[in-house]
Amino acid sequence: MKKIALIALIALCSAPVLAQQGGFLDPNAPQAQVQNTPQGGFSGPSAALTTANQVKSLNDNAWVILQGNLEQRIGDDTYTFRDATGTLTVEIDRKRWNGQTITPKDKVQLEGKVDKEWNSVEVDVKSIKKLP
Repeated sequence: MKKIALIALIALCSAPVLAQQGGFLDPNAPQAQVQNTPQGGFSGPSAALTTANQVKSLNDNAWVILQGNLEQRIGDDTYTFRDATGTLTVEIDRKRWNGQTITPKDKVQLEGKVDKEWNSVEVDVKSIKKLP
């Protein structure tokens, strides 16, 4: 009886780990990209629509909304974002995908905050939404 309960508990706990839902689908990726189960979204202050070029002149921690395309995965949670004004590095944690699968052809809306370092600027994405 204890063995059956243990097996049932292991199966129950490992089911969410095995689920592969959402994330960025890079057609040029050499290996499959696995994403975690979606979890919630972002609820916070709204920001005006911003361009990739404007982000570079904003203050650290400024809230932004971007619309464009994710072109390429360049790190574990790091992607190249492009809109009509240029490119920008964005960081998207796995939990932010919310079950969506995004390709470079999909237009997306990103909401997040500006993260400025000594010689780089990126956006820490809190919400991602595929646009029609």
